[in-house]
Amino acid sequence: MNPGKDAWIGVLGGGQLGRMLSLSARKMGFHVLAWTGGDRSGAASTADRIIDQSFDDSDAMEEFTNSVRVATVEFENLPIDTLKQVEDRIPLRPGSHAISICQNREREKRFLSDNGFGCANFSLAHDLDSFTEGLSKINSPVIIKTAEFGYDGKGQLRLPAKLSATDIDDAWKQFEGGRVVIEECITLEAELSVLVARNPEGKMVHYDPVENIHRNHILDLSIAPARITENYQKLASETALAIANSLEYVGMLAVEFFISSDGRLIVNELAPRPHNSGHHTINACHCSQFEQQARAVCGLPLGSTQLVSPVIMMNLLGDVWKDEFTPPDWEKILEMKGTSLHLYGKRKARQGRKMGHITIMGDSTEECLLKTRSIRKELNLPDF
Repeated sequence: MNPGKDAWIGVLGGGQLGRMLSLSARKMGFHVLAWTGGDRSGAASTADRIIDQSFDDSDAMEEFTNSVRVATVEFENLPIDTLKQVEDRIPLRPGSHAISICQNREREKRFLSDNGFGCANFSLAHDLDSFTEGLSKINSPVIIKTAEFGYDGKGQLRLPAKLSATDIDDAWKQFEGGRVVIEECITLEAELSVLVARNPEGKMVHYDPVENIHRNHILDLSIAPARITENYQKLASETALAIANSLEYVGMLAVEFFISSDGRLIVNELAPRPHNSGHHTINACHCSQFEQQARAVCGLPLGSTQLVSPVIMMNLLGDVWKDEFTPPDWEKILEMKGTSLHLYGKRKARQGRKMGHITIMGDSTEECLLKTRSIRKELNLPDF
């Protein structure tokens, strides 16, 4: 699909990823219709048109699918029935099958394991007996994760290796009625992610692996290029490309990895969309992940992923706002050479909410780190 007056891209979701996709797509001459599901944060305001109805609204479905020529998603926790209805009418990229795998930890683990992609040792549970059996199989400290709709550390519980029957019963009560993944705790050397774009013809490009640092289970910093060996960079990139091919994926895919202290490269999670750890590409790559998403879903040639300079992306959470409506004073930060501020237009700040990010570029990673530490001091944030 070439840009033009009838070239409409539909986006399912109303958050910041859709906002940044709209900015990139409109720059290329596309029009964007955002279907928010009735949960509009203010971030969707960059779209040409907005449908604010819920995802089970039949009139909204008619309007959405009759108005656009191709659809994509900006987050994965969407009703599968809605996704299937969309793809029955128009191309949905990525499709419901890939999204259904990525939105459910149980299906995701099975996909990775069945296709030979290295993941943490895991077991699945649906009742107290299978929960108890799964804990005994792994026999190490574990993280319990809800099978569905988890992100930024939500729906997770860490447990030690040695538990009494009462401890196990109490832990299961927190998840009773659902399905969970029991996963070994990994002693980490590093966390990284690789972003892959794949178009309908199966052509692919990938961005350089990014090193990620989390705080309170939320991404804090992303550093590119990642400070890992060339062997790990090559293996992570090859694995991410192979996963995209196995899924017959179309669009942007983020593959998150752990490097364990015993030297394993472990696939942690998949995200069927642009990713927080790829925001640096807006300023520091020839083609951003959002322009790449538009190119991929519309069947256009994929852009260059070349990194033009070392870069750090730092998330801005509502914690640094003075109150729910008052942001920090950005003047001293913006005086620094190589810094770019991106705010998402959300109406209210709250603790842990992603309100924006800062991109910090420099001639070297060391220079970027020094600037980042200075910015964090200005915002009263802890060192890393």
